[in-house]
Amino acid sequence: QVQLVESGGGLVQAGGSLRLSCAASGRTFNRYSMGWFRQAPGKEREFVAGWSGFNPYTTDSVKGRFTISRDNAKNTVYLHMNSLKPEDTAVYYCAARDRPGDLRYSQLYDYWGQGTQVTVSS
Repeated sequence: QVQLVESGGGLVQAGGSLRLSCAASGRTFNRYSMGWFRQAPGKEREFVAGWSGFNPYTTDSVKGRFTISRDNAKNTVYLHMNSLKPEDTAVYYCAARDRPGDLRYSQLYDYWGQGTQVTVSS
């Protein structure tokens, strides 16, 4: 069982930056693939970034602005968000799984955090 707790969300002006953190419980954090998803009001949950093995991935819409990193010693994965835009406003979720497959598919994740709100004002 893995518990995930996100933090770092908030209100920021367009062009600003935030760093989201996702702290995981458990002793086998380094074997899990991790993902960041977001869900805006009235929209479906979408993949933002993920980490599998030694490889990070980001979706095209945030590439060059968002970066995912992880610190296995701290059982934490981060989402560094720069040059934020109003369309980045959403609840951001951290997810973990211990199975192979495409990082973009939310249905493959076994564990989810409670989410953290990110609001970007224009």
